[in-house]
Amino acid sequence: MFKKILIANRGEIAVRIMRTCKEMGINTVAVYSEADEKAPHVQLADEAYLIGKPRVNESYLNIDKIIQVANEAGAEAIHPGYGLLSENAEFARRCTESGLVFIGPDPSVISKMGSKIESRRTMEKAGVPVVPGIDYPLKDEKEAIQIANEIGYPVMLKASAGGGGIGMQIVRNDEELTKAYSGNQKRATDFFGDGAMYVEKYVENPRHIEIQILADKRHHTVYLWERECSIQRRHQKVVEEAPSPFLDDETRAKMGEAAVKAAKAIGYVNAGTIEFLVDENKNFYFLEMNTRLQVEHPVTEEITGLDLVKEQLKIAWGTELSFTQSDIKRMGHAIEVRIYAEDPKTFFPSPGKITTLELPRGENIRHELAVNEGSTVTPFYDPMIAKLIVKGSTREEAIDGMKKALDQYVVEGIKTNIPMLQTVIAHDAFLAGDTTTNFVDKHLKQKKAKK
Repeated sequence: MFKKILIANRGEIAVRIMRTCKEMGINTVAVYSEADEKAPHVQLADEAYLIGKPRVNESYLNIDKIIQVANEAGAEAIHPGYGLLSENAEFARRCTESGLVFIGPDPSVISKMGSKIESRRTMEKAGVPVVPGIDYPLKDEKEAIQIANEIGYPVMLKASAGGGGIGMQIVRNDEELTKAYSGNQKRATDFFGDGAMYVEKYVENPRHIEIQILADKRHHTVYLWERECSIQRRHQKVVEEAPSPFLDDETRAKMGEAAVKAAKAIGYVNAGTIEFLVDENKNFYFLEMNTRLQVEHPVTEEITGLDLVKEQLKIAWGTELSFTQSDIKRMGHAIEVRIYAEDPKTFFPSPGKITTLELPRGENIRHELAVNEGSTVTPFYDPMIAKLIVKGSTREEAIDGMKKALDQYVVEGIKTNIPMLQTVIAHDAFLAGDTTTNFVDKHLKQKKAKK
């Protein structure tokens, strides 16, 4: 097994990876910006190196500097975490060329799945259901209007290289599409350096359900059940749970088998996630593949008993999976909420110093922290400061535990979204498992309007 790895990330995911490394006897190397000098991941690592100024393009996205540090520190491998460089094919390639093991899939796979158009083509060939649409870039807005009328409105205008909701827009008629096209294309070019656009049918009020997969270097591939990630704001997930309260066992198995088929179609190795849209009739459609660990991976760990980071490291080392599909059981129910430093009414970031941090404690409570009491949340990075995960033997038990944990959670000095999370967890629609992607717009905004 590796003796030393560098974690090319920050915040709670860097801490999470280091925790497993310490359990496995692997030394860790942290990198940090000037803004993160006193961050928890810097304090926890065996070694830590300053790599630049606070802005990510001058630090955490500096490929040359990160690889230089890894080599100077004697690291054998790099774990990218999620976000930042985790799905950057050039970074994965540079790691390999520098003699470092990239803990993730091959760069060619990252490139293929990084293009939404290319990934659609691949999945169609593999027989994985995809949302009706096109698998080539649009020439102009006239072609976009023609295709939209053939598919039938509403449609989703999407950037091929997009992610995190950037470059995505729902349009319901020709006029809206004309207005959206040039602006959406410009945003895609500005953010991703690629203005290629395509259209696909917009599935009304879908559920966002994803399947976690693991694949070793012999392409032994398994699925680890699903995660329901439908409650979102601005296309960013807020609450996740496993298993989904919506799926029946037959649909669950079909989606898992489709995810394995998708992974094998591209020769995938390591941990990854196949994301699906699921309509009210339980028809499911491939959305995208995340070629990395996901923020919400803890809920899968809680219901399977597996450590996904440990499995990633073993696969990268060349170890075969030690279990088959029939060995993977579902045990209870887990819910995760993302705690952000943000105004719960506007969702705007709320940077500042955390003067008090009191965490709920309990046997079935898990924390993934990016901060400590006294930490300063800066405006330079994603405002997520922690994840709270609660497990129960049933969904009802997990919900009850989450309600109590949120009531006991104390963060002072900054605003957080905890009040919003409390509202979601206690809402009748959530309790009923009615968690489509329009949950926040439909339920929370209506509640405000009644005041």
